[in-house]
Amino acid sequence: MTAVQQAPAGPPGPPSGRPAAPAAGAFAPPEPRSSRRPRRPRRADAAEPTGIARFLPRTVAGRIRALTAVVAVVLLVLLAVAWTAVGDARDGVRVIGHDAGPQVVATGDMYFQLSDMDAQLANALLAGDAQGGGRDQALARYDQDRQKAGDALLKAAKLADETTEDNTARELLDGLGRYERLASQALLLDQQSTRTSGRPPQRVLDVYRQATDMMKLDLLPKAYNLTLDNGTLVRHTYEDKRSDVRTGAVWVIVAGVALLAVLAGLQVYLARRFRRLLNPGLALATLGALALVASCAAMLAGQADDLRRAKEQGFDPILSLSRARAIGNSANADETRFLLDPDRADTYEQVYLQKSQTILYLKAGSLDEYNAAVQKGLSADGGRAPFLGFLGAEAGRVDDLARPVNTDAALNRVLADYQRVQLNDHRMRELADGGRREEAIAARGAATADFARYDKDMHALIGIHHAAFDQAVEDGEHGTRGWYAVLPVAGVVIVALALLGVRPRLAEYRWQR
Repeated sequence: MTAVQQAPAGPPGPPSGRPAAPAAGAFAPPEPRSSRRPRRPRRADAAEPTGIARFLPRTVAGRIRALTAVVAVVLLVLLAVAWTAVGDARDGVRVIGHDAGPQVVATGDMYFQLSDMDAQLANALLAGDAQGGGRDQALARYDQDRQKAGDALLKAAKLADETTEDNTARELLDGLGRYERLASQALLLDQQSTRTSGRPPQRVLDVYRQATDMMKLDLLPKAYNLTLDNGTLVRHTYEDKRSDVRTGAVWVIVAGVALLAVLAGLQVYLARRFRRLLNPGLALATLGALALVASCAAMLAGQADDLRRAKEQGFDPILSLSRARAIGNSANADETRFLLDPDRADTYEQVYLQKSQTILYLKAGSLDEYNAAVQKGLSADGGRAPFLGFLGAEAGRVDDLARPVNTDAALNRVLADYQRVQLNDHRMRELADGGRREEAIAARGAATADFARYDKDMHALIGIHHAAFDQAVEDGEHGTRGWYAVLPVAGVVIVALALLGVRPRLAEYRWQR
């Protein structure tokens, strides 16, 4: 049997596959990395953010920069809204005050010029060759009216922006040419006659009837429609621009409140994080933003008020009173036609009543009843008038604006003149109805001075509204002057103050780190 060699006795070694432990006092080499104790897992609250939280800043410096960027963005929105609103206000003032508004007023005057042309033609035919310079004066005024009417018609044609308006202007221009040919023919036939006074020959009246019918039934209605069509442009511009300005003022306030809120939030955050009670730079930026918002909102509110004053205190009454003046002049011409063409006397008398009631309405079935009602007394004090019509609308006009227009004295003068005009008409018709034609013609001539005074006072009343219109336009232009420079400068100043307030805190934060 073979003997088995045994290992020497001693302490048992480590298990197989493991390195032997170092002896006491010997250097122990470090354990490999794989044998180190594993790290603890992160807590749930330290997990990576998800959703929108991933895009939010997680450091103090990042939050400060983000809030400053929000301040700049909201400020840009505020400046953009204010800039747009200022542009709307300037456009509204330009269209109403310098572009369409004055041109529409000019086309409104065209109605007066056309009606006065026909009135002067009737005066010239009634005067004949026995009234001294009456005929020459009437023809001279006829030529002046024709020139002014032509100029106003050209302005209306330039203003027309639709096919219907352009066609109306062209038809009116063509009709005016045909009327002038008929008027010239009537004057020539009357000059060739041997009449020195009295009724013109029948052939003259036939031509004159064609001319005056064309004026009353064709030219004057088209002129009025053209004025209304062009006035629609002013009305739409007023409504749109004033609405835009008021909306812009609201958005300026909304954007301003948002800007002040962001600035206040940044101020509070810096105060809590850095334990500083007040940041001077941000405080000045907040005060600057507050001043900008308040002044801009007040300016836009003033612009809306200026547009309303220009429209309601100026443009609207100018148009209505100009039409009343033109209708009054046409009614005055109907008195001449009443004497010039007895065959149509009843028609002209009824038309005179209708035109008179359009100017100042009182319930009456005849001219005698109307004159009696007018002579009882007319008063427009206190904004309450016992009559309607154009003058009734003027008497009932109530100014609820900051700068009302007082027209009571001027309107009362017009009403007193109107009473005299109606009284003169009543006396003239009494003479004509009594067969005293020559005396009626003389009374018609004597009443010319009273009607001229009425027309002058009516023109003065229109002038008051014209002055209010011009003042409102001037105030509107002055109110927005310089704002295109104020807005960007104010924006730069506010941003600079905000950066001056934030920069030291960012530097302090970096130093603390």
